[in-house]
Amino acid sequence: MTQVLPIERIAVLTSGGDAPGMNPAIRAVVRTALAHDLEVYGVEEGYNGLIHGAFNRLEARDVGGIMQRGGTMLMTARSKEFMTERGQREAIHELNKHGIDALVVIGGDGSLRGAYALSQQGVPVVGIPASIDNDIWGTNMAIGVDTALNTILDAVDKLRDTASSHQRAFLVETMGRECGYLAVMAGIIGGAEMVLIPEVQVTLDEIAGAVEDAYRRGKTHAIIIVAEGAEVKIQDLARYLDEADVGFKTRVTILGHIQRGGRPTAFDRLLASRMGVKAVEAAVNGRFGVMVGLRGREMSLVPLKDVISRQRKANMEYFAMVRMLAR
Repeated sequence: MTQVLPIERIAVLTSGGDAPGMNPAIRAVVRTALAHDLEVYGVEEGYNGLIHGAFNRLEARDVGGIMQRGGTMLMTARSKEFMTERGQREAIHELNKHGIDALVVIGGDGSLRGAYALSQQGVPVVGIPASIDNDIWGTNMAIGVDTALNTILDAVDKLRDTASSHQRAFLVETMGRECGYLAVMAGIIGGAEMVLIPEVQVTLDEIAGAVEDAYRRGKTHAIIIVAEGAEVKIQDLARYLDEADVGFKTRVTILGHIQRGGRPTAFDRLLASRMGVKAVEAAVNGRFGVMVGLRGREMSLVPLKDVISRQRKANMEYFAMVRMLAR
């Protein structure tokens, strides 16, 4: 039977793009660690701060009042330096210098790849998935997805009021460079006529045909959700539809980084809290090189090697629902 070595000091960082719910996750990590009589350190500015030794000790009061705040109190950054062998060596040096026994990494695909790289060099790491794209394999939902969807839905509902008043087609761009999850789900709950995602190729003629068909059927508006990674780019599509004279005049709305901000929803606060607790419990029990994932209603531990070797894609059954429900 393998003996679990006790840990005394744990660090937590947030990396990559921010996601609503990161703060509740930090809070859960800190307070769960304190409940296990561990010292907790926050690393500022992600892997960049790890390399440069930006460690600050955190107590219970330091994470008070952050549940409702979007973004991350620890700040975040993308670090090209950490992607190098030298950068990783310096990060490990700082972890050892500060006596850190375990590291919790909260972030998306790139952040978890960084966590795996550290684990391969002997660093005890546990990952927590936080990405509004929901493109991380091994978890049904990542932190921030639900809040982002609610932000998109609020925008689509408001745009529909204007679209109906002026008989227009609104093209709404969501985030999602390689995964169309946000666009598909927003298409279903926002009542879109069509969704364009990276996983499915579609021609300009097919899109024009669908919009014109909506006009012929007496619809007062058309909403098309376009994932940023879709093959057809939103501005090109707007020009094509106007030139094709499909009945509606088009307008473009790019939601951009507004999708990343805002107060995390109840679902994201609970998910983040559960994942933070599970991550610390995994560390206390000597379970490293893993990511906390939501499987059904339960928290599970997924090997980081499996997480980074696969990518979550949009559900094609949900994609089919968009067109069926748009009649």
